[in-house]
Amino acid sequence: MADQPSPDVELLHAAYTAFNARDIDAALATMAPDVAWPKAFKGGCARGHQEVRDYWTEQWTEIDPHVEPASFHPEAGGRMLVQVHQVVRDMAGGVVADGHVGHRFTIAAGLIQAMEVCPLSPPNADA
Repeated sequence: MADQPSPDVELLHAAYTAFNARDIDAALATMAPDVAWPKAFKGGCARGHQEVRDYWTEQWTEIDPHVEPASFHPEAGGRMLVQVHQVVRDMAGGVVADGHVGHRFTIAAGLIQAMEVCPLSPPNADA
């Protein structure tokens, strides 16, 4: 029996691929129009496609992040915790950060509604 990724995993793979390619339009196509996206680099939250576009456009003039999903963990309430390997470089190519972080997505109607950066914790069998 072949393991087929869930539609949510496929959606998130598409979002990460678009982000890493700096294809903002393709990334935004995976998100609800009123998406809530953390401004992890600056603080606060971007709401909606235009604010996310503005945030990423500014971010990519100052840092060069690359984020690869390593594992996907479905949670209750349409959420998905993704363990990612994140490498952030300065504009000269020097590594600013290299490590694993968690991204928790809320997905509904086939679109990303919200994302938050969260600490990684071991899976909870009781969840």
